[in-house]
Amino acid sequence: MERWHNKVAVVTGASSGIGAAIALELVQQGLQVIGLARRLDKLEAIRNQLPEEKQSRFTPLTCYVCDAECVNATYKTIIEKFGGVDVLINCAGTTAWGQLLTMEVQELQQILQTNVMGIVHCTQKAFQSMRERNVAGHVFVINSVLGHKVFHNKPLPDLNMYCPSKYAVTAMTEILRQEFRGLDTKIKITSISPGLVATEMIPEQLKTAVGDCILEPKDVVAAIMYALSTPPHVQVHEIILKPLGEAV
Repeated sequence: MERWHNKVAVVTGASSGIGAAIALELVQQGLQVIGLARRLDKLEAIRNQLPEEKQSRFTPLTCYVCDAECVNATYKTIIEKFGGVDVLINCAGTTAWGQLLTMEVQELQQILQTNVMGIVHCTQKAFQSMRERNVAGHVFVINSVLGHKVFHNKPLPDLNMYCPSKYAVTAMTEILRQEFRGLDTKIKITSISPGLVATEMIPEQLKTAVGDCILEPKDVVAAIMYALSTPPHVQVHEIILKPLGEAV
C-alpha cells in the first residue's frame, strides 16, 4: 500500500455501509479521500469518526452520481483542490422492493441511473484525470453476486431491476478493462461482488432471517485492500465474496 500513500481516492456512496467503511480504511492507509454522497450530514458524521489528526484527510462532498452535471461540477472541484484522482471506488447504489411488472417506471429508472449510469459518469471523469496525468490508477466497482446469478426468491420475485443493473455492471467491468488496455493505459479495473452484506439497504427482517449467514462491510473492505495492494503488473479482475452457507 506504500505506493498509494498521499494519493487521492474518490469513494461514491460514502455516507453509510460499505462506502463509509471503505473511506475510513483508505484514510487509515494514508490516502487523501473524497467521500461523495447525497447526505452531507452523514458524510460529516463519518469524518468525525476519524482521529482528529486524520480528519483533514477526508473531504465530504455532496454529489448525485446519476446527475451528469452534478458529477462534472463535483469532479471540477476535486481536480482544482487535489490535482487529480488516482483511485475511484464506485460504491453508490440503490434498490427498491417490488415486481418489475407493476412498479412505477420512475422507480426502475432510478435504479438503473444510480447503479449503472452513476458508474459511467464517475468513471469517465476519473479516467480523464488518470489519463491526462499518465498515472497507473485503479477503478473499483461494487457489484453483487446478483450480477452473476438471478436469485429465485419465493413466492414472488421482488428484485426487479436490481439484478439487471448488476449484470450490466459485470459486463461494464470487462468493457472498461478492454478499453483501458486498448487505450494503452496502466489503469486497473476490479469488480467486487459480495453476497448479502449487513447494511442499511437490507431490511431488518431479512437480516434476522439469515442470522450469521451475512457479510459485514469490513469483509468487502478487506477484498478492496487486497486488490489495491497487488503489484502494478497484477490485475484482480473479479472477486466474489459469499458468507459461508449462503444459498445464492
